[in-house]
Amino acid sequence: MLTWRRHRSARTRHALKFRAVSGLLSSRLWAQILLAMAGGIALGALLAPSVGSAISVSIPQAEELGLWLRLPGAIFLNLIQMVVIALVTSSIILGICASGDAELLRRVASRILPYFLATTTLAVLLGVGVALLVSPGRLVDAGLLAQMPAEALPVAQEAVSAATPASGPIVEGLAALIPANLSSALLTQNMLQIVIAAVLAGVALVSLDADRIRPLIHLIQVVQEAALVIVGWAMRLAPIAVFGLMCDFVMRVGLSALVSLSAYILSVLGGLVLLLLVYLLIVLVLGRRNPVQFLRDVLDAQLLAFSTSSSAATMPLSLKIAETRLKVRPAISRFIIPLGATVNMDGTALYQTVAALFMAQLFQVDLSVADFILLAVTVIGASIGSPSTPGVGIVILTGVLASIGIPPAGVAVLLGVDRILDMCRTAVNVTGDLTACTVMDRWICEADMQAEAAEETAGADETDPVAAAPAEE
Repeated sequence: MLTWRRHRSARTRHALKFRAVSGLLSSRLWAQILLAMAGGIALGALLAPSVGSAISVSIPQAEELGLWLRLPGAIFLNLIQMVVIALVTSSIILGICASGDAELLRRVASRILPYFLATTTLAVLLGVGVALLVSPGRLVDAGLLAQMPAEALPVAQEAVSAATPASGPIVEGLAALIPANLSSALLTQNMLQIVIAAVLAGVALVSLDADRIRPLIHLIQVVQEAALVIVGWAMRLAPIAVFGLMCDFVMRVGLSALVSLSAYILSVLGGLVLLLLVYLLIVLVLGRRNPVQFLRDVLDAQLLAFSTSSSAATMPLSLKIAETRLKVRPAISRFIIPLGATVNMDGTALYQTVAALFMAQLFQVDLSVADFILLAVTVIGASIGSPSTPGVGIVILTGVLASIGIPPAGVAVLLGVDRILDMCRTAVNVTGDLTACTVMDRWICEADMQAEAAEETAGADETDPVAAAPAEE
């Protein structure tokens, strides 16, 4: 009898543990993504042609299998890309209209733009410091250049033509930020032009009478809700997409590419960790929040960004986290998150800096002080307005390399390991956007409280008979 009770008690404990794990997987997206990542890495390592295990596949089979493994990820990203423009524009317009005050928008914009510029500059300086301290390009055998895949060279050459800005007056480039043809901006998915157009539309609506714009606001709310429904469908596919993408990546790349470029990989990862610590310091000092609790709150967004390599795909979840967990006001979060996903690419800026200096060291190109300044300006400019889609960093890098005299075709050396670094820098980019939301919400909130206190003090002075009475002589 005692033995039966012990077995029953053990079964009960196991059942409770199973229910706890099931509840964790069903309620927490990060647990599902972690499980999918682990399973994808394990299966990819077993199937990799370079391993030579009992179930490993040949290179042609790996390419064929990779097409099917990437299919869920392609569907997931296509679903997100299908609604990202509608979601960005509706979020920005509703965020501006939620405040009902153009003055609030002016105060947020006057603070957030210098903040983004300062953090991006800091990221570039961190990248320069890490690259010069570690010198990863001098730790790699120069024979690595001979291993560049020939099929990657046309990609790099094509990428430089797409990433290098057209020569023309700076004034024309600034004027082009305002889309003369909104349909063209939508077709080319120029997110910076779309964001600026949405901001202008939001400010225009705020300046109109509230009763007149109420039907349009309701329509925009319906558009946003419909986009979020589609995003919800995509999120159900996210763990499967992560499993397929990770399995395909590990199966095709294997361990050899990671080992040969380990110094470069560790340099980029080390710089990203330093940048993440800077964000936590900003949260502590400027946001006045517990950085450990902040990391717990944003973990879901970090994992989704890591697994999809897309800030755009993570934006709906970032908005939800900012408003529900970080308690950021919608008027601020719905303006900063879409804007940050477009212009706040600190992780990408750091990566491009380290990669450019790595290539300079590998090609033995000596850079002058002017070259370093040109590199910093080019990286900062390239990171602003770059599309928030997977793999865009490697495309922009070719333009950065060309600006300092490094053969853009050399970027083919980095193609094999770019995916894992793209995942890491996207997670840092999303963390930077949520950090900015936290800081801006506190700054604006404190400014509002100080203004209200000043008004109350002034009102009390006017109504206080003792204070209002003239002093007796």
